[in-house]
Amino acid sequence: VKLVECGGGLVQPGGYLRFSCAASGSIFSISAMGWYRQAPGKQRELVATITVFASTNYADSVKGRFTISRDNGKNTVYLQMNSLKPEDTAVYSCNLRRGSVDAWGKGTLVTVSS
Repeated sequence: VKLVECGGGLVQPGGYLRFSCAASGSIFSISAMGWYRQAPGKQRELVATITVFASTNYADSVKGRFTISRDNGKNTVYLQMNSLKPEDTAVYSCNLRRGSVDAWGKGTLVTVSS
């Protein structure tokens, strides 16, 4: 499985970005997907996850601002990020999990700064 993220960049506080993560292979629709982030000098943390049945879970720090979604027809998971804050600055990576498969994208940098 190969994951390719798109959508990072520089955005001002209060702005928005939308990530996408496209997966190769045939197990996307039966896999849990997630977005994680790692800020400079900090450990990687969970941002949001979405199950096969589209149930979602969010870190408290992003609830109400971020939305994770998936399109099984396109093998793609999305992360809509609104009301961005400087503390959202990090490298964001998508993750796919299914049984023994635990795949990661290379990550995309988001910088929230004026």
